[in-house]
Amino acid sequence: MDLIELSDVSFIYPDGTQALTDIDLSVRAGERVAVLGANGAGKSTLFQLFNGLLHPERGIVTVKGRVVEKAYLKEVRRMIGMVFQDPDDQLFSSTVRQEIAYGLLNLRLAGNQLEQTISGALQVVGLPGYENKSPFNLSGGEKKRVALASVLAMRPEVLVLDEPTAALDPLGAAKIIKLLNGINRELGITLVFATHDVDVVPLLAGRVYVMDKGEIKLSGPTAEVFARKDLIRAHNLRLPRVAHLAELLERDGQCRFPSFPLTIGQAKKALLERIAEKEAGTE
Repeated sequence: MDLIELSDVSFIYPDGTQALTDIDLSVRAGERVAVLGANGAGKSTLFQLFNGLLHPERGIVTVKGRVVEKAYLKEVRRMIGMVFQDPDDQLFSSTVRQEIAYGLLNLRLAGNQLEQTISGALQVVGLPGYENKSPFNLSGGEKKRVALASVLAMRPEVLVLDEPTAALDPLGAAKIIKLLNGINRELGITLVFATHDVDVVPLLAGRVYVMDKGEIKLSGPTAEVFARKDLIRAHNLRLPRVAHLAELLERDGQCRFPSFPLTIGQAKKALLERIAEKEAGTE
């Protein structure tokens, strides 16, 4: 059974804007799934259907095999933790401790259990000892980590993230990518994230859905999706920079690749293999 499944889902805003059309999407437990698309593709609208913030005009949204409807919303929102693109839209308390405690207090946690849960969530995101700091005095990357800690403290089964590396410098983005991969690997939490940054996707996703104008145009394992270069470009996206470099090298006859590398690590491995072949005279 899929953890999240959308079948033939469409959504229209009250002003008549058709935001989503005939969406079929599934997420299995433990996966890392990217929803890739240019701004305005419908990614954020899609995510609001997952936990009942929006309801489809047509089609069905299920979580763990049950239709997302009013009687199921409390349980769904406990299972699916949402992390917004801008942490300032999510943070509202005067201290980090109060921020993380807010949802836990609604679950009636108190005493040592409450404090240990807060401390544990901060430990996971790499911010131990931040309990008494003001969220609004933190850096952008730290704010994202506090927002993430507030969601992780609720022990969700799925993390849904809108543009997780937006507005971060390269080092901050690299830290968030490493953190999210660790959360998936070590805690077993399923990741679903929206982005238009194609360079992030190979580092963080095993499977990809490509959206354009409210429709899913392409889906599959990450390497297979990016191998469809013409389709990627047709939907206002580009190849990851490493893959684009490999494409240029191959076009100019300087190097051939069995498949285009998508990350620096993959490119390094491919180039070393080519060098070894040349040195051995087997090319």
